[in-house]
Amino acid sequence: MKDSSESHTSHIKFWRKRNKPELTLDDITIVDRKMLHRAVGAAALGNAMEWFDFGVYSFLAVTIGHVFFPSGSASAQLIAAFATFAAAFLVRPLGGLVFGPLGDRIGRQKVLAFTMIMMAAGTFSIGLIPSYERIGIAAPILLLVARLVQGFSTGGEYGGAATFIAEYSTDKRRGFMGSWLEFGTLGGYLLGAGLVTGLTALMSADQLLNWGWRIPFFIAAPLGLFGLYIRLKLEETPAFKKHMEKQDQIEDSKPRQTLFEMLRQYWRPMLQCIGLVLLFNVSNYMLTSYMPSYLTSVLGMSELSGLMLIIVVMFIMMPLTLLLGYSNDRLGRKPVLLAGAMGLILFSIPALMLIGNGSMWGVFGGLMLLGLVHTCFTGTMPSALPSLFTTNTRYSSLAIGFNISVSLFGGTTPLLTSWLVSETGNIMVPAYYLMGAAVIGAITVFSLKETARKPLIGSAPAVASKEEAKTLLKKLQLRRKKKEADKAVSH
Repeated sequence: MKDSSESHTSHIKFWRKRNKPELTLDDITIVDRKMLHRAVGAAALGNAMEWFDFGVYSFLAVTIGHVFFPSGSASAQLIAAFATFAAAFLVRPLGGLVFGPLGDRIGRQKVLAFTMIMMAAGTFSIGLIPSYERIGIAAPILLLVARLVQGFSTGGEYGGAATFIAEYSTDKRRGFMGSWLEFGTLGGYLLGAGLVTGLTALMSADQLLNWGWRIPFFIAAPLGLFGLYIRLKLEETPAFKKHMEKQDQIEDSKPRQTLFEMLRQYWRPMLQCIGLVLLFNVSNYMLTSYMPSYLTSVLGMSELSGLMLIIVVMFIMMPLTLLLGYSNDRLGRKPVLLAGAMGLILFSIPALMLIGNGSMWGVFGGLMLLGLVHTCFTGTMPSALPSLFTTNTRYSSLAIGFNISVSLFGGTTPLLTSWLVSETGNIMVPAYYLMGAAVIGAITVFSLKETARKPLIGSAPAVASKEEAKTLLKKLQLRRKKKEADKAVSH
């Protein structure tokens, strides 16, 4: 394993060009451990809130189809429910276009506080909407509006949260700290799924259909207020503070970069971001959003059995996500991501065959196989994605690239897969879909530069203590002297 100071050298040249001729102790960011833990907790909580909603919606998709759409075939109602689910993803890029640049201009913390308010309001309002039987076509329209509010706010959530954690973390532990963001994702999803499972077990089908399904959406309000309180208590990230200090020192600053200029300048990392997010989110939404309904509607499994199996898989994935976050700090982001992509190519068909045999253990084994592969992404993506971009455009670039990819490929996964299975009658379609995403993802991973244990682009090294900073400087000075000596000898 390489020493952490060696991992910093690849960005030192960049640092010298953009900032100062030589790195000094004042340049190195010494991370406050307590503030780091608070930042990670606040970011993870927001992601948990987002996925609490997704978990509830996915696990109640059949019920929501009955409540908000005209009676007809169960498949048509399910597809309509997933279409409303997917519609929210269409406005996510708009949210990224608004909140991303705002986060790069006024700060990450302020924008993340506002997105928390919008998410809570959108989720809570779904619980208030009357059924189709009571208000007719207005019911699905209001559901769509609430989902659009959620989608717009979420457009600024993940990119901001990942940026926030990445900029607060030390270079040596950015992978592990970032993995807590997805730990929050799984935790929120489990909370939503567990609540739905409890309601399904305790209530009759009529009670759940008439009013019980609303309870999870009402819980969003207190969760949102708690998350808002925590986020308002945070300070801005050290990297963004230093960036703003430099901007203030420049008297004749350049005009602010336009969106078109940013896309033209950073087209390569933007495409890499889209490819990675495609891989990440097709796998994610296939497992967490489509599989609950697949087990019930396609395989005929009881709702309670399907819910319990996926809850167990998610629970096992939580510690594994942290383990993969810890591992990619040492092994590198690329090997872990490539292992996940190859895992989907090799194991998607066996996993779907296990799920398709209908036995409880077979279904669990197939779901667990998909879940194990997916942890390669949950443990690595929160640190790999922010590392693609520079500090001055990180929030904007990540929010836009992430949400374009999620909208086109992630959020549409349940809808397209449901339609393809319905049209073809082939229950192996989900496996082929996953394999196609994995091929694109693997190609993208090969194009990446390794970023583990290195400073973020445009930022100085970030360490855990003053002693570590001094050690790093000494090693850099020794290396520079050795280079100068070798140069003198060669001349």
